[in-house]
Amino acid sequence: MHTEINIFDKPIERIRKTCELMGLGADFDRKLPELETYLERLVAEGETSEERLTVSGLTFVKQA
Repeated sequence: MHTEINIFDKPIERIRKTCELMGLGADFDRKLPELETYLERLVAEGETSEERLTVSGLTFVKQA
């Protein structure tokens, strides 16, 4: 049995929910491809904390 674990699932879902609560749902949808690339870069640099990925991702969506 092969199980795939995606470290991005929880942070992206948390970012999506937070953006919706803040009225930034459209921004999230528009920036999702760039957000995924940004999070991938953070993981490649060694970040593994879901909480830190979430906070960094929220900051990215609000800035970009």
